[in-house]
Amino acid sequence: MGDSHPKRASAAAELALLLALATLWGASYTFIRIGVATIPPITLIACRTLIAGLLLLAIMRWRGVRMPVDATTWRRFLFQACLNSVIPWTMVAWGSRTLDAGVATILNSTAPIFTFFLTLAITRHEAVTSRKLLGVLAGMAGICLIVGMQALSGFGEELTAQLAMVLAAIAYAGAAILGRGFRDLDPIVPAAGSLLCGAAILIPVSLVLERPWTLQPSAGSMLALLALAVFSTALAFVIYFRLIQTLGSIGATAQAYLRVPIGVAVGVVFLGEQLSSTAWIGLACVVVGVAAMTIPARKTRPIGEAA
Repeated sequence: MGDSHPKRASAAAELALLLALATLWGASYTFIRIGVATIPPITLIACRTLIAGLLLLAIMRWRGVRMPVDATTWRRFLFQACLNSVIPWTMVAWGSRTLDAGVATILNSTAPIFTFFLTLAITRHEAVTSRKLLGVLAGMAGICLIVGMQALSGFGEELTAQLAMVLAAIAYAGAAILGRGFRDLDPIVPAAGSLLCGAAILIPVSLVLERPWTLQPSAGSMLALLALAVFSTALAFVIYFRLIQTLGSIGATAQAYLRVPIGVAVGVVFLGEQLSSTAWIGLACVVVGVAAMTIPARKTRPIGEAA
């Protein structure tokens, strides 16, 4: 009985962090939409990862946290970078040139659904319940409602962008599961390491394909890039890796169902976007589905679930 209050306070702190992460990542779609207006996708994401990685490195030095030097850990950072930033962020930035930030938010928030499938197929470290299965079905129905109507009218540029968002969500799912392997490190270490690896991959690609020295980005795009790097990346990554350690991979991706209404609202308020009626129904299905999969069930008896 004596430790129930600290436990309650701890749970409240984790939920507050989850809400903060959802807000930071929910706003990122609007930042990206503004950024790609005058900065090409690969260059935008290369700058995002470099600025955020260097910022986290500076914070690590200030805190006295050392970066690991062994090749095995850096290989893991490189793999995490591909799944958590290089592939999904480039796809999101590319897709954001044609998609509204709200639609991008909804489609990209389906990561817990794919986390469920990957967990079921590969690691099996979290219990499969009927409620999670129901959540998957609702979430998949939501994706079909948002993408389906466009798919019927042919394989257009908008559908390609929507599929890119879903592929980005699958990459996030893999990253959430692999992120469990960093439990022995301070949360800021894998965040900084994976971002620096991401920058090392993206900067040469940006230089070759998009010749950033020829660009003339607007002040709005530059400010959006800075906000994206500092708040929606550096700060968000530290919170993300902390939550993977405390809530588990599916729990950490729970910010997705909070991120959806936040991301849609930011797009509506700041970009004047509107969703179609089928997209609103799809949004409801996705939120219900992801919530069913991620909100912890009341434990009526001890469950032998791997932590």
